[in-house]
Amino acid sequence: MNYLTENLSMLCDFYELTMANGYLVCGMGDRIVYFDAFYRSNPDNGGYAIAAGLEQIVNYINDLKFTPEDIEYLRSKNCFSEEFLKYLAKFRFTGDIWSVPEGTVVFPGEPLLIVRAPVMQAQFIETYILMALNHQSLIATKASRMVRAAAGRPISEFGARRAHGSAAAMLGARAAYIGGCASSSCTIADLRYGVPASGTMAHSWVQMFDDEYTAFKTYCEIYPDNAILLIDTYNVLESGLPNAIRAFREVLLPRGITKCGVRIDSGDIAYLSRKVRERLDKEGFPQCKIIASNALDEYIISELISQGAQIDAFGIGERLITSKSDPVFGAVYKLAAVEDGQGRIIPKIKISENVGKITTPHFKKVYRLRDRESGKAEADLICIWDEKIDDTQPLEIFDPEYTWKRKTLTSFTAHELLVPVFKAGKQVYRLPSLEEIRAHCAAELEGIWDEVKRFTNPHNYYVDLSERLWQCRHDMIKAARARKSK
Repeated sequence: MNYLTENLSMLCDFYELTMANGYLVCGMGDRIVYFDAFYRSNPDNGGYAIAAGLEQIVNYINDLKFTPEDIEYLRSKNCFSEEFLKYLAKFRFTGDIWSVPEGTVVFPGEPLLIVRAPVMQAQFIETYILMALNHQSLIATKASRMVRAAAGRPISEFGARRAHGSAAAMLGARAAYIGGCASSSCTIADLRYGVPASGTMAHSWVQMFDDEYTAFKTYCEIYPDNAILLIDTYNVLESGLPNAIRAFREVLLPRGITKCGVRIDSGDIAYLSRKVRERLDKEGFPQCKIIASNALDEYIISELISQGAQIDAFGIGERLITSKSDPVFGAVYKLAAVEDGQGRIIPKIKISENVGKITTPHFKKVYRLRDRESGKAEADLICIWDEKIDDTQPLEIFDPEYTWKRKTLTSFTAHELLVPVFKAGKQVYRLPSLEEIRAHCAAELEGIWDEVKRFTNPHNYYVDLSERLWQCRHDMIKAARARKSK
């Protein structure tokens, strides 16, 4: 379902409009081009990332149009031709898009999304594509790391009030759910996207009553089936916990309810949770869950668990919704090829003194190569668009930088990662439900070796180039350097 509430066609960098106008004036506006969206390094020095944001891109493309108000604004800038403004008034996207499905585990350097379209159209959509991919992939990846650190304990995303605006709160909650979070405090994310909403009380609820016990008792009476009490407003062990136990005993037990919980939001959570668990068990509440919140991340969660913290679930806010430790995903959108007048594909490359910024040219496809016995991913292979991998025959792959590093795969499966999304401007991809995306993400992570998923010094997953693509890139770099030396 499309929840865009306003026309976002003008959500673009101004230079995309000036370039498009220039292409039209130069007679190049209908030239077919190929752009790749990819990223260069994993967040938090991790071993992988989770792709997210495609649904919003699809909705944006379907709604893409320029209103009379947009046209008048551009006319007022006094830098666009009338021919260009007339073109915008009738604009619609007519190109092709391929993308990895949301929830797919991805790696640096490989295309997450490919656009084939007339250059003006391909240029217009750059900003929104990158915005959607960068934000949601970042949060989905961070959530995935935190969920793995929690080792089966559910995590609720609590970060709306620290998010960078309303869209970031809603879409961040969506991405966190894709990455494995169980719920979100963001109510509208449940309404719009189906992310389960959760939450009980804040400290202000406790403070509003004359005493803590009355606050807890009243809450249990109103919400007996969801009695999770925040016990650190005054003192966890001397006040909050005894009052919570009393409220549970006097309100819930007479109704036959044993499901309940307490939340700790401050202090030494490892120590407090052990003491709380000990007291709850002694008082006959072994089913009572202990939830921890505060400024948590995957490293703190891992430390708490290693210290024997008795925590059943986590609520995580600012460090998840902003990916505080590494808040930039860094996906870029680069020209990879153009078509000549006969429809032949001409590869294009960007050369840089920074080796990491040299692009991989040509119209491409990406294969994921899995071990046939274990089902685990061994490598990704980027190929030229018309190459086909025969997984019934041995395949030699090699490191694109250190080409002497080679490996022959003999028992593997080859699966294309990119799927058609738009064909000639028409959506040809069924958008999966959020639950399907979340399940796909979980299955994808299961198919990645644990060594790649380590938080510290993860194994470097192989993203290789086919022999043809490597040779194309090598020849273009060599030719560019030869031109420079003249």
